Amino acid sequence: MKNDFVSKGRSISDLKAHLVLTTKYRRQAITGEMLQRLHIILEDLLVKWECKLVEFSGESDHVHLLFQYHPDLQLSTLVGNIKSTTSRRLRQEFSDHLSRFYTKDVFWNGSYFIASCGGVTISTLKQYIQAQEKPEIGDSSSTPCPINPAD
Repeated sequence: MKNDFVSKGRSISDLKAHLVLTTKYRRQAITGEMLQRLHIILEDLLVKWECKLVEFSGESDHVHLLFQYHPDLQLSTLVGNIKSTTSRRLRQEFSDHLSRFYTKDVFWNGSYFIASCGGVTISTLKQYIQAQEKPEIGDSSSTPCPINPAD
């Protein structure tokens, strides 16, 4: 990857973070179509935060994002916005599918993993994210959740 520095205010930076989000209860609710839509939503959302999506992929119960950000950004605020916006949009656009997994308006687990990328090369991290086992497009064979009034 070429030097892709971010210049903002009085700083020039090259900060990248690896974010992992898991579905609530690790339910295998993400389909191939949802993963494609999530990619588009995240690209648009990160542009609004003056960030750049470097790599994105996931599996049926979690996603990985590698993104570039500027140093004056509060990561916890960004992650909260990513989770709430993507959850709301996916629940609106895939309500029939997600109603099989969740009885309440939830999608992401309350926690998340985020790490700076200084300990591994970006190319290694990109290869890892690209190697995620994507759900097949049209695959809705996942077992729906049992109805549980405690959810």
